[in-house]
Amino acid sequence: MKKLVISTLFVLQVVFVFGQSTGFTGKVIDSKTQKPLPSVVASIQNTSFTSLTDAAGVFTFDKLSSGSQLLQITSAGYKEQLLVVEVVEGKMLDLGVVVLEEDVSIEQQINLISILENDLGDDNSGSENTAGLLQASRDTYQQAAAFNWGQARFRIRGLDNEYSTTMINGVSMNKLLDNRPQWGNWGGLNDATRNQEFTMGSAPSDYTFGGILGTQEINTRASIYRKGTRVSYAGTQTNYNWRAMATHASGMNSDGWAFVVSASRRWAEEAYFEGTDYSANSLFASIEKKFNEKHSLNFTSIYAQNRRGRNSSNTDEIVSIAGIKYNSFWGWQDGKKRNSRDREVEEPINMLTHYWRFNDKTSLTSNVMYQFGKIGNSRIDFVNAANPDPTYYQNLPSYFTSLYDNNPETVPNSAYQPGGLGGVYTPNLIGAMDAPFLTQRQIDWNAMYRANTTAIVDGNGNEIGRAPARSSYVLYEDRTDDKLFVANSILSSQLSDNIVMNAGASYSKLKSSNFQMLTDLLGGHSFLDVDPFQEGSAQQPDLNNPDRIIREGDKYGYNYNLFANHIDAFTQFKFTYEKIDFYLAQSFSRKDYQREGLYRNGIYPNSSFGKSEKVDFDNFGFKGGLTYKITGKQFLSFNSVYMSKAPSMRNVFFNARLSNTPVRNLRSETVSNLDASYVIKTPTFKARLTGFYANIKDATETAFFFAEGAFEEVEVGDGGDAFVAEIVTGLDKLNIGAELGLEYQITSTLKATAAASYGQYTYTNNPTVTLNDDTRASVGLSTLVNLGEAKLKNYRQPGMPQQAYAVGLEYRDPKFWWVGANVNYLADTYLDVSPVLRTNSFLRNPLDANGFQFPEAEQSRVDKLLKQEKFDPYTLVNLTGGKSWRVSGKNPVTLGLFATLNNVFDIQYKTGGFEQARNANYRELNQDVSSGTPSFAPRYFYGFGRTYFFNFYINF
Repeated sequence: MKKLVISTLFVLQVVFVFGQSTGFTGKVIDSKTQKPLPSVVASIQNTSFTSLTDAAGVFTFDKLSSGSQLLQITSAGYKEQLLVVEVVEGKMLDLGVVVLEEDVSIEQQINLISILENDLGDDNSGSENTAGLLQASRDTYQQAAAFNWGQARFRIRGLDNEYSTTMINGVSMNKLLDNRPQWGNWGGLNDATRNQEFTMGSAPSDYTFGGILGTQEINTRASIYRKGTRVSYAGTQTNYNWRAMATHASGMNSDGWAFVVSASRRWAEEAYFEGTDYSANSLFASIEKKFNEKHSLNFTSIYAQNRRGRNSSNTDEIVSIAGIKYNSFWGWQDGKKRNSRDREVEEPINMLTHYWRFNDKTSLTSNVMYQFGKIGNSRIDFVNAANPDPTYYQNLPSYFTSLYDNNPETVPNSAYQPGGLGGVYTPNLIGAMDAPFLTQRQIDWNAMYRANTTAIVDGNGNEIGRAPARSSYVLYEDRTDDKLFVANSILSSQLSDNIVMNAGASYSKLKSSNFQMLTDLLGGHSFLDVDPFQEGSAQQPDLNNPDRIIREGDKYGYNYNLFANHIDAFTQFKFTYEKIDFYLAQSFSRKDYQREGLYRNGIYPNSSFGKSEKVDFDNFGFKGGLTYKITGKQFLSFNSVYMSKAPSMRNVFFNARLSNTPVRNLRSETVSNLDASYVIKTPTFKARLTGFYANIKDATETAFFFAEGAFEEVEVGDGGDAFVAEIVTGLDKLNIGAELGLEYQITSTLKATAAASYGQYTYTNNPTVTLNDDTRASVGLSTLVNLGEAKLKNYRQPGMPQQAYAVGLEYRDPKFWWVGANVNYLADTYLDVSPVLRTNSFLRNPLDANGFQFPEAEQSRVDKLLKQEKFDPYTLVNLTGGKSWRVSGKNPVTLGLFATLNNVFDIQYKTGGFEQARNANYRELNQDVSSGTPSFAPRYFYGFGRTYFFNFYINF
């Protein structure tokens, strides 16, 4: 009895002491397995109070102020929970069990990547996209932008992904070549890369200063993965047909070891577009050793190899004949479709990460990373032979219906008067009916093999076989083999109850080997390494080894190294108070680039071999923002940044394949950004309204194309015809607009969503255009020609919808099945215009010795020819649904099925395109367009029609 009384008094004392606290506690469990969930983040909205659940799934808050508080429960892979808690002074409330449901939008991420991966990193695709950045987001607007509008190549705030930062364990994965992330480096590893943090726009990140689009941090630390195994199998008809994936996480054992392994395989003989084969294999491993409470070491290795056949851009003429799925890059060989434009990416990543926890308030994360491998893009090369491209302009019907006689001796003078065409229109309708494209729409591999071999005949003159000869046609790869080393450290410290400091420093060193490599002689025995478009010594790609005979596996054409060093540092201070939070951050970076030519090119004999001068850039950044907490459920947020940004390495050397000469007077971009948001978050209603302003100055862009009539000097080629490099410098862009996201929980099972984006993304000045023409060197002229200003002011930026709207409904049944539908309207997508057509040289007659403009060029006609094309708006309807099951037992197993049907009504729409600048002067463009069937019409990219995706998975 005495022991019982003492024990009772002791318990009462504990309860009394416990009761003096002001706060609450709760336990988080999985809705299906009913098991506790550790490491779940519990936070009180609009305060700095945060707690992690322990191994039993329990979280605790004490020392709180009394009153209504909004509790937010979040964990990767689960749907967020918002709960209103009435805190009572002097009492510790027990909330009981908080149930988290699986976030089905995670499965949408897999579908999103299947849509986008085909275009990431493609040259001249006009489809660089920011939707892949949004995998970690939970905001209604951001999910609409990624999952619903991503298929239309929508870009958040109209910004290219070079203005975002993608990181793995705090290491930036943006390429030094073009400042963009290569998402294919971890493609197919969706389960292994699900642990992500995302910041929108220039909002603060704990890991980097970041850009103006946002920061995505992927965490691969082995101990944070939820213990278990997941196996899935998916089918689609977008960029691949099938995908198998398996992932296992061990959890942390008693000896301090944890590991995660994942593998996937994706493949297709032919995906949505014709001839687009796909083969990808991905492996992932992460191993962590926890030495004690302060030190832990993690090793991550990622291998993601993928090879895919690319699809062509097409003119309206081609599509009208062959359809939107038509792809000119493939042809039949031995009964199979063979693509001539394969892209292969194989760049393994190895990263060692040290986690050092000094105390409860300060930690340091340090990384060393080494990445190596290759990116290859295959093409057909040919010498003294017909162009094998079935869509080559002389193969199309339009070639025969747009012929003009431009000889002044045979053309009536009236034709050269203002309003005239400047030539005699002589359509050949009979020839158009016999255009090769109508009967031969694909690459003829057999014809190329025959051209590369010599017939063996018997005594009667009958062919009995073929012997290899010197190849007229070969297949080669444009190769980039990179070796990248990165070391960095990131410090995080709670300086006081109200102040958190983040700081980091990083060093990157890159050697990039770039060369052309012959991969297939196509039946021949050798190939001559000369440039048939040049004359004399200019024909030699390498004067140190002239007239080289090359074979499969040999480098030829061009061969050079690029070197880059990048130093980056930032500091950031975040201040948290009862009504206002604010932050200040600053950064410094230094980049230097250098080219080393391994060939002494005949066009640039004195500026191609050896190392170039170093080109360096110092850049600074400053940003700040604040959040004003109106109530616990409403707040205002403001962010601003001013920074400079070095040009990417690809834009520093105007002709890096052949010359060491950099672009002169090249400057860093200056970027300024402002955004303001009003946010409401309650358990039943969430909303965000944001206005944004982004101003980019002094951007540099490069492009390559064949131009007819580009130069005034008649002694160069045929009236100035040339393959040129176009360098646009001093380009200014302005992006302004608004974003809206709404979510309303109508009932416990029915939810409505709406999202909208309205933007105006324009060029705001007339940049300078310089052309580089290698053929000018052969007649003793400078290869660089300054064309002056391009009148681009007020033209729209291309390649993405500038208006987007979505409404959706989602029903979630308590028995773990759900279905959703959304309707999306997208508009204001514009064609990519050619700067060279908007310079004064466009109106100059290259055949006139005095350089006068074309007499027939009327301003109204000029304006009509140069008017930017605006694509038709379109509406896309998407359906999603799924079901999951729990199989009871000692170790519960979860089964799930997820499916989507996108673009239900099979709407055909253009996602982007570009003007062909081959007709580089007024007369040639006017003649071509006036025929009604232009040979060099704009080329377009099309979105997918009706597509499906399903994924079956099992967790145990």
